[in-house]
Formats: sequence, structure tokens, C-alpha cells
Amino acid sequence: MKKIIYKSQNDVANFDMKRFLKSLSKYAKVSEKEATEALAEFDQYETMHVSCLVEAGVKLLEAKDAEAAKEYFEAHSEYFDEGKFERLRRITGYLVGTLDRWNDAKKAEEKARVKHSVNSAIDDAARLVALETQAMEHNIAYVR
Repeated sequence: MKKIIYKSQNDVANFDMKRFLKSLSKYAKVSEKEATEALAEFDQYETMHVSCLVEAGVKLLEAKDAEAAKEYFEAHSEYFDEGKFERLRRITGYLVGTLDRWNDAKKAEEKARVKHSVNSAIDDAARLVALETQAMEHNIAYVR
């Protein structure tokens, strides 16, 4: 069964389609089939943040009534506040929020690793130069 994370990693509940449909029904009538199709893109995940549900709800409602979709989003916008969701990173095989409890060796390993950027605003040539420079700083081989 899919789990939904609300405000923190500890605030988790099982997904309930009836509850989701009830939250949408205040704004427009949405069938279970439509909701299932809208949520199909999240089937691959066991756990997801409630903001994914809100975004799916907005898409469903936009097809019926743009004003209703806007009201729905505003009613659930609290889940999009960046400061309320803890950031998790996968670092050297560990899923962590912070490095506070790591020993010196693990912190050094994290610092020495090559961090790859996914920022599309930086052109490829600048990205290659940055990666080569970073690799040389940490005495790591980098091949184009």
C-alpha cells in the first residue's frame, strides 16, 4: 500500500482513494477512474509527498474548472512551503538529511566525492570545466 508523507518524515499515512476523491469533490466531481489515471505516474513509488497528490488534484480539476483548481491549490498550498519538508540526500549509499552524526572519515569521503550538477542553466562547456577542476582538486581521474 502506498504511503503519503505530509509535513515531516514521521508524519506518514496510508493513501486512501476515497479521502482523495472526497477532497476533490468539494470543488468538482471527479470519478475514481479519472483519479486513478491521474495518479498512474506515481505507481512506481511506494512513498510520495502529499504535494504530488495536490498537483494531481489540480490537474484533474483544471480540466473541469480552472477557478476550482485554483481554490483547491490555495486550500492545500501549505504542503508546498519549502521550510516544512526535510531534505533527504543519498550520499555514498546512505539516505540522510544532515551529516551531523557522521564520523570524520565519512565526512571526508562526502567532501571528496565529485558532485554532478543537473542545472540546465549552465552550458555543457562550463559544466565540463567545473567537473574537471573539481576532479583535479580531489585528485580524482576525470575522463571526457
